[in-house]
Amino acid sequence: MSDPRTRDRRDRVVAGIHLVVDGPPDAPPLLLLHGSGATAASWSPTVPTLAASRRVLAIDLPGCGRSAPAPPYDVPAQADRVAALLDELGVAAPRVVGHSSGGYVATELAVRRPDLVGSLVLLSTGPAPDAMLPEAAAVRVLMGRPFGPLLWPLRTTGMLRRGIRSVTARPVVVPDAFLADVRRTRYRDFRQIMDGYAAYLAERPLPDRLSATGAAPLVVFGDADPRWNPASARRYEAVPGARVEYLAGVGHVAMLEDPGGVSRLILDAA
Repeated sequence: MSDPRTRDRRDRVVAGIHLVVDGPPDAPPLLLLHGSGATAASWSPTVPTLAASRRVLAIDLPGCGRSAPAPPYDVPAQADRVAALLDELGVAAPRVVGHSSGGYVATELAVRRPDLVGSLVLLSTGPAPDAMLPEAAAVRVLMGRPFGPLLWPLRTTGMLRRGIRSVTARPVVVPDAFLADVRRTRYRDFRQIMDGYAAYLAERPLPDRLSATGAAPLVVFGDADPRWNPASARRYEAVPGARVEYLAGVGHVAMLEDPGGVSRLILDAA
C-alpha cells in the first residue's frame, strides 16, 4: 500500500468536466461515477480509504454539479464524454465504479471502450425497469412534471437531506459539499439526464448488455435498498464471471451508509 502521506488531492476542470483527483500519482487508477441527482462529492466518505492505495478520480458527470451542461444526455453520449476525459488525462484501464444510474454510464463505457475499463463495480445499480420500487411521494413531486421545474429553485438544504434519507436504511451524515454541488444542477439538465437513463434501461437490461461485453462485474447492493428490489441483484449472476455481494442493513446510498464496507469491496474487486 502506498504511503498516505504521498496523497495529492486537487480539483480540476477538463473539457468542461469537473473532477476531484486524489491519491498517490503512481497508484493504480480508480474512476468513480455518481448516480442520478448526485455529484462527485457523494463519494467523499470513501475517498480517504480508497486514495490510500489508488489514484482516485471522482467526476461530476456532464450537466451535474460543477460540470458544464452538455446535452444531449443519452447514456452513450455520456460514456463517450467520460472516455474522452480519460483519453485526455492519459488514464489507462482504471477500475470503474458506478453508483446507481452511474452504473449505466460505466456499463456503456465497457461496451464502447473496453480498453478503458480494467474492471467494473456496480453499486446499487438496478438491472431492469421492473426491479424499481415506488418512490416517496415528495421525491416524485420534486423530480417530476409539472411541479418539478417550479419547486426546483426552492429546494432547501433540509429538503435535500430528507430526499437523500428517503432512500437510505441507516442514519447518514450528508456532506455539506455534496449538497452545495447538488444545488448547482439545473432542472432541465437533470430531467434530460433522467430520461436518458430510463431509455437506456428500457432498451435492454444491464445483465444482457454486460454479457455481450465479456466484462465480469462485481455487483454490490444494500439488502435494504428502498429504490431497487435487492433481490434483483441476483439477475447479474447470469453474466459470466459476475460476483454479487450484499451489505447488511444498507439502503440505496451505500457510500454514505457504510463507507468502510463499500471501500473494502471496491478495493477487493478482481
